[in-house]
Amino acid sequence: MDLGIKGLRVLITAGASGIGLKAVEAFLREGAKVHTCDVDKEALAALKKAHATVTQSVCDVADRAQVAALFKDALAALGGLDCLVNNAGIAGPTGPVHEINPEDWDRCLDVTLTSQFNCTRLAVEHLKQSQNPSIINLSSAAGKFGFPNRSPYAAAKWGVIGFTKTLAMELGQYGIRANAILPGPVDGDRIRRVFQAKAQVAGTSMQAIQDATLGNASIKSLVPPENLADMMVYLASPRARTLSGQAISIDSDVQGLV
Repeated sequence: MDLGIKGLRVLITAGASGIGLKAVEAFLREGAKVHTCDVDKEALAALKKAHATVTQSVCDVADRAQVAALFKDALAALGGLDCLVNNAGIAGPTGPVHEINPEDWDRCLDVTLTSQFNCTRLAVEHLKQSQNPSIINLSSAAGKFGFPNRSPYAAAKWGVIGFTKTLAMELGQYGIRANAILPGPVDGDRIRRVFQAKAQVAGTSMQAIQDATLGNASIKSLVPPENLADMMVYLASPRARTLSGQAISIDSDVQGLV
């Protein structure tokens, strides 16, 4: 299926590994032009080796000065902007709320939620000039359920949904659509680290935490990151031109988090 996004100018944050990397590759397959950023210089170097056409910047998206430099790089490389994918986020600390270090709370919200504001505020004027403008924000299943021992992450991901719905209402007059994707437990190293941290707090095994999580899902498997990338590509295409303000779950129909 031709999604009609050949030449689409896309900026993806945290695109050197994990979900972000799958998003970069999915957009490239559809003929889009991609600029990405990451804090991991080695991962960016590996990405450049694998995909020479992808332009990139080293950037901590929680730092507004670095985000300003990122946009200068991206706009020069892409010649404009049609799609912003706010993918960056961190797992944050694991533990009961009264034991969480306030600095760890702040860092989780800065990277996972405030970074989306940092990028979006600079993207809007450029998206207004696009014939097919969109913003795609990464939330989480933790953005619709409570998530014991992960309060900073859950708070940030709930915030992403409110931010996204408000963007859709504010920016619709310019034809800019905004949607959030809510992944469930995504297969990869990151979810295994999360399961391990929760197992330590609960005094059980990592496998027990994974089994309990999947026990709450209709489809008893972790989510392939490619599923998320496929949805991003669709949301950025003209086929989704009236789809905005949505919180789209890709989570194996998980009914709660443990």
